Amino acid sequence: MEAPGNLFVVAAPSGAGKSSLVKALLELDSHLRVSISHTTRAPRGQEQHGREYWFITKPEFEQMVAQGDFFEWAQVHGNLYGTSRSAVEQRLAAGDDVVLEIDFQGALQIKQIFAHAVLIFILPPSWEELRQRLMRRGEDHPEVIEQRMANAREEVAQARHFDFVIINALFETALFDLKTVVHSQRLRYAAQLRNRSHVFAALDLS
Repeated sequence: MEAPGNLFVVAAPSGAGKSSLVKALLELDSHLRVSISHTTRAPRGQEQHGREYWFITKPEFEQMVAQGDFFEWAQVHGNLYGTSRSAVEQRLAAGDDVVLEIDFQGALQIKQIFAHAVLIFILPPSWEELRQRLMRRGEDHPEVIEQRMANAREEVAQARHFDFVIINALFETALFDLKTVVHSQRLRYAAQLRNRSHVFAALDLS
């Protein structure tokens, strides 16, 4: 798929700070759009339908899968998550830069479909810090936290397949690193050629 917009895919184990970093990035970067995923899990805390996720039933999700509506989809922690194909393609075609917050399975699927996608993995500074963050959230029972920790080991092992790795030890530093990745990608030759093709054509570049 060739499109003028850039596609950034951010993945991380639960509790590593992915959502907080992406939210802060969106507040700083007016040219970046988030693609809201569909999920079968229930809302947490103050989450709202159409803001953090599109919350749908399992039969609705399965129907969308059958219709080919998802760019990628995967089962994570017993729930289904998917990225709308049409929403992403329309924004990229319009020249918008899009960021996806998804799990590593979906990220690797997208890289196969969209070769120019930039994969970014967020790591915690240590296993103990990750456990403490999950506990501080106060959203999960101890057995759920243990399951998330077990899943995190599998997820972190996939970081080697990503283009960039950011260690979220200090939030402000991790946010700066994330902004740097986004800005650097926009300046790459291939990205500029896709996004500013008229300038390249005027200069007889290709």
